[in-house]
Amino acid sequence: MTHRTRGARGFAVWGAALALVGGAAPFAGAVGASGVPEADLAYHGAATMSGGRVEVRLTPRNHGPSAVPDASVLLRWSQPLADRQQLPQACVRTAARDVVCRTGALAEDGLGDQIALVLRLRDRPDEVTLEIDTAWGGGAVDGNRANDRQRVLVLDTGDSYYF
Repeated sequence: MTHRTRGARGFAVWGAALALVGGAAPFAGAVGASGVPEADLAYHGAATMSGGRVEVRLTPRNHGPSAVPDASVLLRWSQPLADRQQLPQACVRTAARDVVCRTGALAEDGLGDQIALVLRLRDRPDEVTLEIDTAWGGGAVDGNRANDRQRVLVLDTGDSYYF
């Protein structure tokens, strides 16, 4: 595969990720001084690794004050993912180490549906770092970015590491 073909495929995949979060409904709730809705997104869950296979379960939460019609979360790994992955319908691979998943609508001060992934890492490392961040916040301003950015060291022990 040529560099140009890989680049075109990457662009097409990223376009698909953006399409996952498109078509959102209007906001309900508080609007900040700038006239833009405010929401406070956060992600909590657990990651487990065994034999180069990583399981991640996370639940998105919106602490408000506005509802979010749709959002997406970025999962970035310190090691490359295996070439072939089976991802949930709401998730798309956007780079060698990145997966973006749609959260769906998040009510003000509400929980979203749990996102569950099982991924394979390319070289079966002894440890991997998982970084979690909001890829798209549905157009809302998030004044507290500290709780939607997580960094988790996951060891190949079969133990669950919570974030």
